[in-house]
Amino acid sequence: MKRPEILIAGGDMRQLYCAARLSRDFEISVLGFDRERIPDDLDIKTADRTVVRSFDCAVLPVPPLNSEGNLFAPCSSSVISIAAVDELLAPDAVIYAGKVDDKLRKAMSDHTIYDYLLREEMSLKNAVPTAEGAVQLALEELPVTLNGLKVLIVGMGRIGTALAEILKGFGADITAAVHNSHGTAKARLHGIKAVPINRLGGSYGLVFNTVPKLIFDDDMLGRFDRNTLFIDLASKPGGIDFEAALSHGIKAIWALGLPGKTAPVTSGEIIAETVSAMIEERGEAFE
Repeated sequence: MKRPEILIAGGDMRQLYCAARLSRDFEISVLGFDRERIPDDLDIKTADRTVVRSFDCAVLPVPPLNSEGNLFAPCSSSVISIAAVDELLAPDAVIYAGKVDDKLRKAMSDHTIYDYLLREEMSLKNAVPTAEGAVQLALEELPVTLNGLKVLIVGMGRIGTALAEILKGFGADITAAVHNSHGTAKARLHGIKAVPINRLGGSYGLVFNTVPKLIFDDDMLGRFDRNTLFIDLASKPGGIDFEAALSHGIKAIWALGLPGKTAPVTSGEIIAETVSAMIEERGEAFE
């Protein structure tokens, strides 16, 4: 039985560390990285684009496509079409990607596509680097310490609870904004205060939003001090009206993709572990 050949195509530095982790068990090649962007300590080969239909699987990034519909490849000086990726894949190759949308499914309609971001273990593991990156960003932006600072966390999901635990270590005065009694119970379980979302407002120094729907509209932002720093960690459409924040003189940052920016090694290994588990579950023998 031959070792499966996997193409890691596009993405940022975390995809390189994903490739390094997967190379322990699979034959790995990368596409979409200029040679100088690959660290010397990573023994990874680049794909030979003249050898077509050779890869059993492909791992695409988050997101897999850019706004022009080409492979999202910020580490490449060349534009790589999704058709060029397809040419390298075997007819029955399986694709693993993050934030899979209709554009990708249409472009790669001959292949089975799985979204690794939908996996529970991926979400759980990714919460910690996201939360740590958010706290790092806050430390860089704030003119004060987190110790004693009034901090509001909107949403007590995986990222919200990870944030609560990290911020407690800094000695922050933490409140969770919740929708229901379940959220209140989770806040109490983590030893922090809770307030209903419809009663938000006040003199918080820092607000983290983790809910991917509009919470902070013009009216809601008007209830906060203009010196409050808002950090939105939610995926699109996000939870903050950024134009309204600007009109109120409030600084708001939409911090997308933090794991890849602040912890690419850990984030890449998380993707690799998730994809490896998905391959194993499919029972692919690659004979």
